[in-house]
Amino acid sequence: MIINHNIAALNTHRQLSINTTNTNKNIEKLSSGLRINRAGDDAAGLAISEKMRGQIRGLDQASRNSQDGISLIQTAEGALNETHSILQRMRELGVQSANDTNTAQDRSNLQDEMTQLTKEIDRISSTTQFNTKNLLDGSMGSAVNAAVNNENTSAILKVAGAAATGAGLATALQDSNGNSLGIAVGDKIAFSYVTADGNTKSGSLTVAAGTDLAAIGALVTDGTTTVNADGSVKVTAATAGTTGAVNGITFKVTDSTGAVKNSATNALSSFTETKQAANARTDGSATFQIGANSNQTLNLSINEMTSSALGVKGLQVATQDQANTAIKVIDTATQKVSAERSKLGATQNRLEHTINNLGTASENLTAAESRVRDVDMAKEMMEQTKNNILAQAAQAMLAQANQQPQGVLQLLR
Repeated sequence: MIINHNIAALNTHRQLSINTTNTNKNIEKLSSGLRINRAGDDAAGLAISEKMRGQIRGLDQASRNSQDGISLIQTAEGALNETHSILQRMRELGVQSANDTNTAQDRSNLQDEMTQLTKEIDRISSTTQFNTKNLLDGSMGSAVNAAVNNENTSAILKVAGAAATGAGLATALQDSNGNSLGIAVGDKIAFSYVTADGNTKSGSLTVAAGTDLAAIGALVTDGTTTVNADGSVKVTAATAGTTGAVNGITFKVTDSTGAVKNSATNALSSFTETKQAANARTDGSATFQIGANSNQTLNLSINEMTSSALGVKGLQVATQDQANTAIKVIDTATQKVSAERSKLGATQNRLEHTINNLGTASENLTAAESRVRDVDMAKEMMEQTKNNILAQAAQAMLAQANQQPQGVLQLLR
């Protein structure tokens, strides 16, 4: 028997310390609900868990970003809804003014309302904002490195037994279905179009033996006319940008008695705007961060929706010809607004799907992170109960081990 070293007590004390430490860890995990409270609990698991947490929070913020994007789009689209209503009213005024039952004073009154409606389009485009960012004044449009010329193109006209240019072409013109337009020498071709400043230009020519498509297109003095071999005609505005745009090119063919030749009129007036005039600008399109990681973005540009960009600035309805041209110009402007609203609506629908996907990804990643980080409460309670019993047993055995050296005293009796 020895008394200098109580090996049993030392061993029991070591076991008691281990059991107490394990019990404390069990209590910590049970009280926090986490399996990993510090790096020492699971170094690799902690790194994985923190990376997942970054992804989860990023996904949740991306979902909020997408919601903000939808709010921006709804603001812009709501303003364009009113622009649409204004254009419909302007067209109604144009149709009303085109009727010759109106007096000059009547048309003057109609022009007053047309002017005010145009100003309201400009006010809407300049004041529509989201979080102080202008949406419809062109500052949120995509980059245009150089000013763009406006282009108007006609439907393809067929030519009977002649090239696209040359003497006597007017009498040989056919529509795209091969039907004769019936334009003859002596017929009158009147034209009308609107420049960007709202001036309606008009005039006419009398068909001669040598009148061809180039001569007809040359009536648009604010643009350059190109006649292709297939009979199509393109008029390119002479000046680039919205200030040089040419809109609403319209022709009217009448015979010597003044009767309108409808098929020829419709064919020659089939000009449609194919390239929207634009001024040079830097890229102001919005970038929405719709993912948890870098470069997971969506870009949105909103074109300028001012009266100049729509081609209705200063539109005149003071005469029947002006009103008739105004109707065509407003139709083109309505198509532009419709196209912009369609783009906004498509982007909004996409963002709604993005939000649903982000929510699903966040949910699944949260479940994965939970399996790494969270504690199984039932299992941990079992471990805590075991370690608690072992600690109590070690305490009891330590007391017994401390009593054991006292047996030496029995030898002294």
